[in-house]
Amino acid sequence: MTMSQDKRGGAASFRISPVAIGCTLLIAATAATAQQEQPQQLETVTVTGIRKAVEAAISVKKNADSIVDAISAEDIGKLPDTSVAESVSRLPGVAQQRNKSTGKASTISIRGMSPDLNGSLFNGREQASTGDSRSPEFDVYPAELLSGIVVHKTPDASLVGQGLSSTVNLTTVQPLNFANRVIAAGYRRQKTGVSSGAPQEGSGDRYSFSYIDQFADRTIGVALAVSRLDERNNQQLKFDSWGGWAADVPYNGSNVKVPGGFKADVETNDNKRDAFLGIFQFRPNKDFKSTVDIFQSRGTNKLKRTGLEGAIPFGASGAGSLSDQYDPAGVLSAATITNGVAASGTMSNYKAVIRNHLTTDKDKLTNFGWNSELKLGDTWSTNLDLSRSKGERHTNRYETTAGQAGNTPASQLASISWTGFNGNNFQDVQYKTSIDFSNPANARLTDVEGWSGGPSSPQAGYLARPVTTDTINNGRLTFTNNTDFGPIRSTSFGVNLSDRKKIRTSDEYRLAIKGGDPYGTAQIPNGSSVVASYSGVPIISWDPTGSEGSIYDLVNKVDEPIRVKFWDVREKVNTAFVKGDLDGELFGLNYRGNVGLQVVHTDQHGGGYSVDKAKCTGNTATTCPAQYVYGDTTYTDVLPSLNVAFDLGGDQVVRLGVAKVLARPVMNDLRAGLSFSLSTPTNGDPAQLTGGGGNPMLKPFRAKSFDLSYEKYFGKKGVISIAGFYKKLDTYIVNIGRRFDFGPYVTGSTPLPPSGSTIGTLTSPFNGSGGNIKGVELNADLPFSLVTSWLDGFGVQINHSDTQSSVKLPISGVNGADLGTLDIPLPGLSRKVTNAKLYYEANGFQIGVARKYRSKFLGEIRDYEDTRKLTFVKGESIIDLQVAYEFQSGPMKGFSVNFSAQNLGNTEFQRFLPDANGNENVVESVKYGKTYLLGVNYKF
Repeated sequence: MTMSQDKRGGAASFRISPVAIGCTLLIAATAATAQQEQPQQLETVTVTGIRKAVEAAISVKKNADSIVDAISAEDIGKLPDTSVAESVSRLPGVAQQRNKSTGKASTISIRGMSPDLNGSLFNGREQASTGDSRSPEFDVYPAELLSGIVVHKTPDASLVGQGLSSTVNLTTVQPLNFANRVIAAGYRRQKTGVSSGAPQEGSGDRYSFSYIDQFADRTIGVALAVSRLDERNNQQLKFDSWGGWAADVPYNGSNVKVPGGFKADVETNDNKRDAFLGIFQFRPNKDFKSTVDIFQSRGTNKLKRTGLEGAIPFGASGAGSLSDQYDPAGVLSAATITNGVAASGTMSNYKAVIRNHLTTDKDKLTNFGWNSELKLGDTWSTNLDLSRSKGERHTNRYETTAGQAGNTPASQLASISWTGFNGNNFQDVQYKTSIDFSNPANARLTDVEGWSGGPSSPQAGYLARPVTTDTINNGRLTFTNNTDFGPIRSTSFGVNLSDRKKIRTSDEYRLAIKGGDPYGTAQIPNGSSVVASYSGVPIISWDPTGSEGSIYDLVNKVDEPIRVKFWDVREKVNTAFVKGDLDGELFGLNYRGNVGLQVVHTDQHGGGYSVDKAKCTGNTATTCPAQYVYGDTTYTDVLPSLNVAFDLGGDQVVRLGVAKVLARPVMNDLRAGLSFSLSTPTNGDPAQLTGGGGNPMLKPFRAKSFDLSYEKYFGKKGVISIAGFYKKLDTYIVNIGRRFDFGPYVTGSTPLPPSGSTIGTLTSPFNGSGGNIKGVELNADLPFSLVTSWLDGFGVQINHSDTQSSVKLPISGVNGADLGTLDIPLPGLSRKVTNAKLYYEANGFQIGVARKYRSKFLGEIRDYEDTRKLTFVKGESIIDLQVAYEFQSGPMKGFSVNFSAQNLGNTEFQRFLPDANGNENVVESVKYGKTYLLGVNYKF
């Protein structure tokens, strides 16, 4: 492992080199000898803190019958990171994606696959989601309330709710497993956005409290835990160059390049989250135990966006013939030309749009579970598990526009000047407008561009109130028999019944200036001045909360894009399973493992709305009629699995996993809604019906998987491993145009092509077939005391994965893409992922420096319309630091002080679009800055 100085002058960063890998292997080889030569010395080491967590995680991995990776809390309420996603992303083959708005890790990709291909469990039960996707956003789970995380990379037959890439199980404490009462409390003060370049830094507070106790002669156990997060003024500067658009305009008899347009935003994020965990256990005797657990997480996130948007040379209303009226094209003057590029210049008729948006998301995730175990004699036992998981998200999204009214004469419009343009350095260009748009006399609330249709449908702003609910009811009954039958030491079988329903609605409104004048304006109340991101242009900022009724009239808006946001999906999944635990000898080698089978029957239903665009002539329920449509299907999957771990002696294990696996579609892909219209003939192609929508007949991703791993353990103190995997995809899901009969949806007034054919092209998700995903994972988790006692306390955790896929998908569906037939990789696939951590722990001190790297990938964001979009994300390397001291004796024993620094290298989040020549054009770059946390913990 080496360190290098960031070329931009940032903090030092890690990179993996062949020397580092060689050193790690040398340490491992030396450790094998050292372990044999000095066993007594190693046995005397006292394990606490980081090493305690490492050894607990290694024990989980070592004792598992299948291939797993694990993270354990070093103590009550002390997972090694502030969020579950950050913790999981330190495991081999796991990578995080940062949330576009906050910069925090919220979703994870495992083995190069989309987050939607993970199975997500909480205490072994499938979880609801507060978003459109199937998998939950992991930032709803405070790390302080969890005791550990296990990533199952190979399934077994009793693992219900498994995924294609892996299954992530979040686990909580079991109070009767503790010998005594435990009380722990923690507080951390945080500073966010440090060195981000934003006008102000954010702050925050994190609180946690845990109580574990036992009563009635240890027949009753109770665990209670709460946590609170309050983050304020987390601010970022964001700049979108509209795909790196440099426009050609005439100047002095020839064409020169000028900036085409941009969005420059300042975003401020406030986030609050309260979480509660309650566990009650009753064990009156050795034959019966019952556990009830309740978890709830409530969050409120407010995202305030103030920005400047507008095309520079051309009109940008997008309203057809209204373009010249609202936003006439400009004329270049006073330009300095260098190599055909206007390095500086002034463009007339600049129609600035000052946007003040406020999005408030309120989410709630509630999990309830009741598990009871009963032994029936010496060989039989039964387990009944009942659970309910419900996720809800309510959003209030204001969008307001300010600037010059739509009927402002061209002679009174602003001009915009720039300096420092070289043709592609869009974010570095400095702008100046002839009108001061931070002055409320100039930046008036109004329908600036006529985006909703002009005078006939004025829209000075927008208000959307989408609601998503997701409910899973689950019941599982398992019987286990501990009678040996050949190599099978025990057998378990049972059924799991799951009923899931997800609904999305969205009430949306135009905001029209009161008084009825389509060109009406209103002054911004209580405005303040901010600089629009990197542009250098001052603009006015305000909070639109409550402005409906006082400034705006609410006009209900119903059009085709809104109609298709209403959908409902229901799944009933019944699973029968049987599993045998193996223990035997083969070719002189002892082995253990499991073999089993799942039979999974699925009954899925999807509903939505069909919109004939030819009949959608306005944006009211009357002028844009829609028809509720519905579709359903059933199918059955047979999923065999085999896991075998061979003991090679000397603490060496070879594991083999073979299985058939599946991952269900994203929930909104199963909706039945669609919209369509008659296309315009182009390039000789005839007119035909075209449209887009969901697919309630969609089947899952299905694959046959093969895993092989070698693991060398050093007691429970260290491990090195190498694992390879191969997944042969039987089916996958792709969003692409295909032949479709619109006959059931057309009416007598629907325009048809001259042939009268109702056969056209529908772009929707459907099942493709073929392809593979394969990769290798290297892992070393080693204390340096295995080499010499002089290095006691030092250790390294390092892993690297290389994943490839033969699957290439069409470009359609990628945010902002216009790339023709260019293929894209599977969403979530980073070719290379590397995680490394150096730590020291002794005499109460804990120091750890970690680096996470992933190469470029196709990620996912939520756009301004609250819609999931695929987008290309640049590779990134993130460095974190953790320092802590815990008092070992005296009156302060149990008290610790800790400091963390996240994203020390100030790594930017960058979205890009590739072009046909392989260039990666950055379309958005965000500096989230560094985060510092200083806190205290006390346990007694």
